[in-house]
Amino acid sequence: MSKVLFVSVHPDDETFGCGGTIFKYRQAGEDIYWLNITGIYPEHPYGFSRHQIDERNQILDKVKEIYCFNGVFDLKFPTIMLDTVEVGKLVAAIDKVILDVKPDIIFIPNRSDVHSDHKVAFNAIYSCTKNFRKPFIQQILMYEALSETEFTPALAENAFIPNYFVDITDYIEHKIEVLKLYNTELMPDPLPRSLHAVKGLAAFRGSRIGAAYAEAFMMIFERS
Repeated sequence: MSKVLFVSVHPDDETFGCGGTIFKYRQAGEDIYWLNITGIYPEHPYGFSRHQIDERNQILDKVKEIYCFNGVFDLKFPTIMLDTVEVGKLVAAIDKVILDVKPDIIFIPNRSDVHSDHKVAFNAIYSCTKNFRKPFIQQILMYEALSETEFTPALAENAFIPNYFVDITDYIEHKIEVLKLYNTELMPDPLPRSLHAVKGLAAFRGSRIGAAYAEAFMMIFERS
């Protein structure tokens, strides 16, 4: 049995990037964990209301229940402001979770996503995965997030080049149902975060492996 850690910068990243894969690992009987890095709270400089905070917490409770995670870690660093956080504090908090869980497999955001929070988070997460310090880690995979990964500048060093695909044909509708909970993050057709785009991307990725629907990842480490 493997331990699999899914890391999101913001709640919804895990589902946009890995929703079907989460369901598939759960169905296979693996231990699955969720680490979310940012959150909202009354003192946040962007002025989130009590209603917004309560609504977010209710959504997260439903998502946790649906996925049936073995463990959930919510670090609550300030959303949209991760670049203002002291790097050492961010690294220490992420490192503690990784040491607590000791995952065999880690799914993390793409290194070149256009969102500044994603860039900061990737650097912090990856610095916590040195294989000589974490010999239990067997694989590290980056996932794509609609409206973030594909909007990064079209330069060679930013390319998301998938080399690992997971057939999620049996779980695409489950993924869609979870995404519907994140109603404030969804967009109308045909915008990037529409359900139309989600299924279209999954169908395109599936065509790569002869499946109706798939999620694609860029594996950046595998222990031989």
